[in-house]
Amino acid sequence: MARVPLQDETTLPAEAALIGRIRAERGKLLNLYRTLLNSPPVAEGWLKLFTAIRQQAKLDARYRELAILRVAVINGAPYEFKAHVPHGLKAGLSEAQIDELGHWTVSELFDANERAVLAYTDGMTRDIRVAEPVVAALKRFLDSRELVELTATIGGYNLVSRFLEAMQVDHELTPGG
Repeated sequence: MARVPLQDETTLPAEAALIGRIRAERGKLLNLYRTLLNSPPVAEGWLKLFTAIRQQAKLDARYRELAILRVAVINGAPYEFKAHVPHGLKAGLSEAQIDELGHWTVSELFDANERAVLAYTDGMTRDIRVAEPVVAALKRFLDSRELVELTATIGGYNLVSRFLEAMQVDHELTPGG
């Protein structure tokens, strides 16, 4: 159960326009956003950032979802993981790859580019400073824009997992959510 009340149009009628945009861009009002709405300015900024990352970036969706799922595994964030498994599958990851994310370094299911994304994700999430050879591996197939987008994705989804876990946001949707 979340550590703060879950908000919606009934509790925040003055924020109906923002809530409408969230519903339009996300398809529904997830508990994550219902929690964020305790601070409408934060919810609005969050929506803009993650819309840019998920819907406006050039970065291949496969690499984006691979990084997001790996962040969730490292951080022990089941809400984030459950929410992104369907996106990962849609982006072309296999169920076997998703199952192997906890042991990717010894798995043969990932190609060189995917391994580079996973190594960068691990470096950013665990060590913060990423070794130059790890970055060099990415620069072989990502341009500058894609590298910035991957970095923002990893940093952003570290924020997501930490927020979800600290606020104890339940993945289950409430009626009408």
